[in-house]
Amino acid sequence: MSRSGTERLPKTARLLKRGEFLKLSRTGAKFHSANFVVISGVNEGRGARLGITVSGKVGNSVVRNRIKRRVREFFRRRRSGFRPSLDILVIARKSAANLDGNIIGIELEKILANPTSRRGA
Repeated sequence: MSRSGTERLPKTARLLKRGEFLKLSRTGAKFHSANFVVISGVNEGRGARLGITVSGKVGNSVVRNRIKRRVREFFRRRRSGFRPSLDILVIARKSAANLDGNIIGIELEKILANPTSRRGA
């Protein structure tokens, strides 16, 4: 089942290249929580973009893909609330393996409530 145009998270809204991930890791502001590390930084005005890293240490492919789907869904629903020139990299820690989707959303919302990562603050 495909999503309609407004519900999708297009490729332009994702960090895709290794260089983009590395640059953001070097230059971005880091925010920590119990289950995630979030790195945010400014891009060249291409719109808010998301990158997700879930290592094999977190779990098997089923677990890793579940975390990535839930983080993408969180970002997709709140994308319009982020500054249009913001890149966000979410790195899952091992403890994120058993989290419910709602808990993931609550935790990421708390991390991203920082004034430097939200629009209008």
